[in-house]
Amino acid sequence: MNETHVRNLSPLDGRYHDKTKVTREIFSEHGLIVARVKSEVSWLMFFLENFQKDLLTPKTKKQLEDILLNPSDEIVLRVKEIEKKTNHDVKAVELAIAEYFDGDEKIQSLIHIFLTSEDINSLSYSIMLQNIVNSFQKMFTDLSKIIEEKANKYSDLAMMARTHGQAATPTTLGKELNVFSQRLITQLKILKEQKVYAKWGGATANYNPHLLAYPDSDWLEISKSFLSKHKVNLTEVSTQIEPHDYMADIFQNIVRLNNILLDLSQDLWTYISLDYFKLKMVGDEVGSSTMPHKVNPIDFENAEGNLGLSNAIFSHLADKLTQSRLQRDLSDSTVLRNIGSAFGYCEISINSLLKGLKKLEANKEKISLDLSNRYELLAEPLQCFLRLEGKKNAYDLVKKISRGKALNKEIYQEAVNSLVDKEEYRNILLKLKPSTYVGLAEMLAKKGEL
Repeated sequence: MNETHVRNLSPLDGRYHDKTKVTREIFSEHGLIVARVKSEVSWLMFFLENFQKDLLTPKTKKQLEDILLNPSDEIVLRVKEIEKKTNHDVKAVELAIAEYFDGDEKIQSLIHIFLTSEDINSLSYSIMLQNIVNSFQKMFTDLSKIIEEKANKYSDLAMMARTHGQAATPTTLGKELNVFSQRLITQLKILKEQKVYAKWGGATANYNPHLLAYPDSDWLEISKSFLSKHKVNLTEVSTQIEPHDYMADIFQNIVRLNNILLDLSQDLWTYISLDYFKLKMVGDEVGSSTMPHKVNPIDFENAEGNLGLSNAIFSHLADKLTQSRLQRDLSDSTVLRNIGSAFGYCEISINSLLKGLKKLEANKEKISLDLSNRYELLAEPLQCFLRLEGKKNAYDLVKKISRGKALNKEIYQEAVNSLVDKEEYRNILLKLKPSTYVGLAEMLAKKGEL
């Protein structure tokens, strides 16, 4: 971290600078300007190819391709310089590109032809969202795989479950971890199918100048053809701005993914507090400024805090961006610039969870000890077999001897012998131990491998 990072207002670019590299590459100011430059140049080339072919000389084509393939830092900085005068970010992009064609007034005159700023913005943001969603799919998938590896490792480690914080029917540690992996996979499938959209019809999206200049052209099909080159779908009917409903879909999907990670972080924190997981120590790290013995679950706490921030921004984005006065107002512009912040906090959280998960080691002795003599957990199968025998008051019979009580093996077996009539059922129940009463948990821990 250099001095600049220390002076940054946001921890995303300060303290967590090295943990937000993926997001910064795509959603920084630099990333937005590059996306806008590419959108402008891509449309200019498409327009020349289809409507002004004689102007697309080999030299002009080479210039356009060079900008498209590798927009330089020089053009990005030039855009920012011009914006100081124009006070209009997209106009600054147009003027910066025009400087590359100094002396070629015909080409300069066609930059931004038939477009409004929101055409460029809608395409730019859709491209950026495609890129960042692809990157985050990989990060979420990597996280899911690590969880799944842990689930497989501990698939047969019987554990006392807790519902309402109280002792409940046994499960395995692996199965409970796999719950999170499978939830992530379900949401990632939805995210993978998400389409992105842009509008491309000018000031109020009616193709007004387009139709006057080229009345015989099918402008909807032309727009679809152009946008498809970027794997973007056309929103055919819109106001000046693309309505951002697809963005809300993406953001709400990420919120659901974040909530799964929040749930995971809180559960792992709780298991650590129960001593069910040990944390591998890192030599020079300090857990407390006054208590030298402390090894804290800081990675999961860090993830929890940043996931909350990410969700707050994503939720506001989903609400705000789908509302705009009449044909448009500008209040969405500043909000759009915070998409990167929402992804940035999410990126920090994923990195923290990846780090934390690698430190976890199950405390098998503690988990087994907590479960071994909790025979009250076998009240469930006992009352089920009594029901199978036709005893109408089966539940109440078992409730009387077990509710709020700690049953040991002897008391449990006495209850089985006194209450169960069928020898077959008695034998099953007498052989049963809390550690073997886990149902399909071991199999479920391995279900749905990536």
